[in-house]
Amino acid sequence: MTRYRNALPQLGDDLFLTDGGVETTLIFHEGIDLPDFAAFYLLRNESGTAALRKYFRTYASIAARFNAGLILESVTWRASADWGSKLGYSATTLADANRAAIRLLEEIRGEMAHSQPVVISGCVGPRGDGYVPGRAMTAQEASEYHREQMDTFAETAADMVGAFTINYAAEAVGIARAAESAGMPVAISFTVETDGNLPTGQPLGAAIREVDEATANYPSYYMLNCAHPEHFDRALAGGEPWTARIRGLRANASRRSHAELNESADLDMGDPSELGSLYAQLRRNRLPRLNVIGGCCGTDHRHVERMVEACVPLVRSARSASTG
Repeated sequence: MTRYRNALPQLGDDLFLTDGGVETTLIFHEGIDLPDFAAFYLLRNESGTAALRKYFRTYASIAARFNAGLILESVTWRASADWGSKLGYSATTLADANRAAIRLLEEIRGEMAHSQPVVISGCVGPRGDGYVPGRAMTAQEASEYHREQMDTFAETAADMVGAFTINYAAEAVGIARAAESAGMPVAISFTVETDGNLPTGQPLGAAIREVDEATANYPSYYMLNCAHPEHFDRALAGGEPWTARIRGLRANASRRSHAELNESADLDMGDPSELGSLYAQLRRNRLPRLNVIGGCCGTDHRHVERMVEACVPLVRSARSASTG
């Protein structure tokens, strides 16, 4: 049963953590093959499901240790029609996989004796490559494409939808419209290049404003993911109003460009402590509403621990000041 669909708790002042780079963790640390980077493929059998269960329990443990909120993001980033078809899924079996991914998160949430909210989010990804826009859809085409997955999530216990590595504004508009039609809150997470702009060259602020204007501010909030903090720090300077719409961050540990990451055979884990410090700097200097923190490519539980450790004092101090 959904708990928070009508009132997302992360829209308040408390800290929420989410996971790191699930695909890179499974591939490089667990030695698991993921065709087309599709973690939902593991739900086909119990051994794969067990690997995912172990993965999410690790982050549930971190949330409990820090007494922080938790957002459990489903492993369905690739579980949309085009990607599913490449992996041999029909519309029916793909919908079953999306539902199974949410049921797994219900199981994890049910195990937790936790006083803080645990939000279940249905993850959607771009229709094309996460780094390269490729053939861009219109907003209407994007809405039609993503609606099937949104409707499936709406029938489950998912509290919201999280759209990740979105690299052009029209697809984000379509996702937001599809989510609204399905009655689902949605967070839009853009990916940017080393210059802080979207892969299309559009500035981040312009993309957020475009989506908000086209959807009457429907997204519950925005996030950034799959880029190192140094890649977008300058884009956030100036304290423009659109930066207040950003509540979440799932950065890469690596400073490599997307092109370099695509060509790399090794995993660049960066420095977990440094990444945690950069999150705290962003919270202090750029993103005063940042309260949803996790990682992307190359990050794992060690990075998220350092992020939470660095940000907990800032978030709780700000909350105390606002209530005291």
